[in-house]
Amino acid sequence: MRRILAVDDDSDILEVLQFILEDSGYEVDTLSDGNNLMEKIREKTPDLILLDIMLGNSDGRELCKAVKKEDSTHNIPVIMISASHNISNTINQEGAPNDFIAKPFDISNLLSKIKTQLNKAA
Repeated sequence: MRRILAVDDDSDILEVLQFILEDSGYEVDTLSDGNNLMEKIREKTPDLILLDIMLGNSDGRELCKAVKKEDSTHNIPVIMISASHNISNTINQEGAPNDFIAKPFDISNLLSKIKTQLNKAA
């Protein structure tokens, strides 16, 4: 079973993501902030990370760069999620996420993007 780590400071969104993803056959871990992201990744070894840009006192873009910089985690696909930012034009920059989804997101689009990234990483 593929494992997804969802990181968002909105507990309602985390609950919805967890429900949707588990219902679609994924194992899901959640984090409500970015403070322990690298530790959680090492502990749970996710196959994909859903990462919000605005995480209270953390910037998801910087966390994404940290994930992509590490030798042990740079191959993990990261899909950024945001209601207030459109980063689709930065997808090809160093340390950039593999994809982007705007909030509110369409469930079928979310699942399609997840499947695409997991297939690319396999």
